[in-house]
Amino acid sequence: MAAPWAGAGAQAAAPAAADVSFMQGMIAHHAQAIEMVALIGARSTSAAMASLGERIEVSQKDEIAMMQQWLREHGQAAPDPLAHMAMAMDMGDHDMPMMPGMLTKAQMAQLAAAKGAAFDRLFLAGMIQHHEGALAMVKELFATSGAAQNTAIFRFASDVDADQRAEIARMRAMLTRMTSR
Repeated sequence: MAAPWAGAGAQAAAPAAADVSFMQGMIAHHAQAIEMVALIGARSTSAAMASLGERIEVSQKDEIAMMQQWLREHGQAAPDPLAHMAMAMDMGDHDMPMMPGMLTKAQMAQLAAAKGAAFDRLFLAGMIQHHEGALAMVKELFATSGAAQNTAIFRFASDVDADQRAEIARMRAMLTRMTSR
């Protein structure tokens, strides 16, 4: 069964440029979250971290597929998230504009080098930063005149906002528990 915002009710009118930009940018944004989650297995021993990572990976991959489908249905380029992340890592921090919340190449390297509790803290802080960036992207979309008028875009962006806020609260609580020990 398709998600309520996936393809259902697609409008015949050409999508707003801001909607297309949001969806394409969010694909790249989600790709970095998946890249971060891929580090958990080899660097954390926490079952709670593994569970969090699994939730993030599943939701982000599903949303990437939905965004790519929406873009194709509207005659737009649907970026390959893996190709984008490889390009971003090759280009370095200063050659490519960063989307809100994206971790820099140096932050990703620091995360990849950490292990145990140090990794867990860096991961949570980095993913909170990352999710806050997604909230900024949603806020910018909703503040753009003519954007998010497409029902699917409005629902998806609203879902991203709600989901990211809930995960931020969960991760802040995890960080608090770690630092209070």
